Amino acid sequence: MNLSIANKERLNSFWSYCLQHQHFNIGYPESADFDYSSLYRFFNFSLNNCGDWRELSNYALNSFEFEEDVMHYFSNLFKIPFQDSWGYVTNGGTEGNMFGCYLARELFPNSTLYYSKETHYSVTKIAKLLRMKSCIVDSLDNGEINTDDLILKIISNKDKQPIIFANVGTTMSGAVDNISDIQLRLRQMNIKRHNYYLHADAALSGMILPFVDTPQPFTFADGIDSISVSGHKMIGSPIPCGIVVARCENVDRISVDVDYISARDQTISGSRNAHSVLMMWCAIHSYSHSEWQQRIQTCLKMAQYAVDKLQRAGISAWRNPNSITVVFPRPSEEVWRRYHLAVSGSLAHLITMPHHKTTQKIDELIEAVIIDQKELLELSTY
Repeated sequence: MNLSIANKERLNSFWSYCLQHQHFNIGYPESADFDYSSLYRFFNFSLNNCGDWRELSNYALNSFEFEEDVMHYFSNLFKIPFQDSWGYVTNGGTEGNMFGCYLARELFPNSTLYYSKETHYSVTKIAKLLRMKSCIVDSLDNGEINTDDLILKIISNKDKQPIIFANVGTTMSGAVDNISDIQLRLRQMNIKRHNYYLHADAALSGMILPFVDTPQPFTFADGIDSISVSGHKMIGSPIPCGIVVARCENVDRISVDVDYISARDQTISGSRNAHSVLMMWCAIHSYSHSEWQQRIQTCLKMAQYAVDKLQRAGISAWRNPNSITVVFPRPSEEVWRRYHLAVSGSLAHLITMPHHKTTQKIDELIEAVIIDQKELLELSTY
């Protein structure tokens, strides 16, 4: 490409900006310690994973063999036999969630999609796009779905085939919905297992819970029907991407034959980013299970460090079990903008990711929050 001097300078300026901010989006869950330099040479090719990686496609430049490896890894991680599962590398968590909701709608076209008010904003959008009847459920103080309210709303809708969207780590507080309790309550209502659908949004925590000692129930062995995980969060990627896994028997209901590529396609997007597949493949082969455990433990210890330090300063910080999301009162706009914090209502949070090798950045933020809280308190006393 033949760029002008002005445009080259503009790119150089953006490069400097990225270097400055790459390790301090502390309010957002993105790992920044990845290295995919071994894949740079593949950017010389227009790779396209169009359709089902199980099929031989007419489009030769794909990374299907690597995608199969990726899906094998995640079927094991989420406790479903590989031959009973199907999934693919998506363009992000929202696509994975849409895929799960799409499967559920095809199984139960006249049912209702239930999700808590702490669910990611994209689910409302998904329900509109898929024209699904939906119902928002109350949540508990920690962000977990209120199972009592869920059951009341299923009863009030006279819904015998509910579609339940469970959070495995909410956006603001990292809360995990109680999947075991939900299923127990459904059984008590005499709703059989084959008469409801349970999708798990595990965007961040899907790569945390498999590596802790006492994870909350969230896998296929625990009764889910599909799960979506983000690739650019705990795993880390320069390109937004994700992974979705579902039960193969349900996926086969929506597959279509495409003569243009001489293959089947069950995906949402059709043409898919084959380079993301290579990145996910490199990531899963870069760390052993024990190394992932070490990474996660480091993040959890760093999160507890932040909670303890904020609490010692009299700030009511907290986190949910197995969560690296630290919740605390919302500081002034000057502080949350300076440190790129995520805020919602009266709350803010920080997230301790693997690239936080030391406490330096967290200490800087906490000191700013402490000073800010003192100033706010002084102003309120006048």
